[in-house]
Amino acid sequence: MSLHFIDMSNLTAIKEFLLLGFGSLHGLQFFLFGTFLGIYIMTLLGNLLILTVTSSDHSLQTPMYFFLSNFSFLEIWYTTSIAPKMLKTLLSGPEAISFTGCVAQFYFFGSMAVVECFLLAAMSYDRYLAICSPLRYPSLMNFHTCILLAGGSWVGGFLTPVVTVTMTFQLQFCASNEIDHFFCDLAPVLKLACSDPEEVKKTTFLMASFVTMVPFLLTVTSYINIVVAVLRMSSAAGKQRAFSTCSSHLTVVSLYYGTLGTVYAIPTATQATVLNKVFSLLYTVVTPMVNPIVYSLRNKDVKKAVQKLLSKWEYPMKT
Repeated sequence: MSLHFIDMSNLTAIKEFLLLGFGSLHGLQFFLFGTFLGIYIMTLLGNLLILTVTSSDHSLQTPMYFFLSNFSFLEIWYTTSIAPKMLKTLLSGPEAISFTGCVAQFYFFGSMAVVECFLLAAMSYDRYLAICSPLRYPSLMNFHTCILLAGGSWVGGFLTPVVTVTMTFQLQFCASNEIDHFFCDLAPVLKLACSDPEEVKKTTFLMASFVTMVPFLLTVTSYINIVVAVLRMSSAAGKQRAFSTCSSHLTVVSLYYGTLGTVYAIPTATQATVLNKVFSLLYTVVTPMVNPIVYSLRNKDVKKAVQKLLSKWEYPMKT
């Protein structure tokens, strides 16, 4: 792949990057391509199913499922910002991506990762109000509050990465255009910079710490209060119902922050590149597939709604 460049102060300004993907796979590329294509299709179908049942079943048109539908919509685009290019690198090897395409992928992936942090915090707050203030819950978590929390998550998520993306792609890139990853992530992009990236690293660290730790701490605080409230309940059935409504969300939170923290909390210098790619696959491709499975299998209301929807589809086919 040749470099497309213009002269700029004796440097070459790269107009195209090359995503190296997973390197030499020794004949496993077709197996991995089929596996991850299947995962991607399952992610789309699973999240589309949740969107369908939450919008069509009146019993699921509550704040809890309003946030879940936002979350499923997010997961579709979150994985779609990464999966198609990743699949192409598996099938055909290193894949070219334009400078503008790399900026767009970097921005949209970063935006949706931040939206996910905010939405998970909003969902935990919803559960906190439902369990700790059940009598006031309908008035506190009304339609206006739901729109405010969901809208704030989306707007905040798409505004947050603007500074980081602008600073990153104002750097001078030269010498090599090869990104040793399957998508335009921060660390492998900064490795190609000729100008000093320290300011970008510091700014990114501060902003990333804020947009991940604040929602994470709010989520933890909500669940601490939920646990305290549940333990005070005298009814065993009440305790079981309270924990069951939170278990799905708590599983998703653990998966997301666990894989995200593994990739970004450990200094890049101490991570093996292959290991970094594996963990990146977990939170960009695998986790979005697991989430709808967790919500459908561990949630009785969703399971009932899915069964009702499937029975409606089966009836016209029989007639």
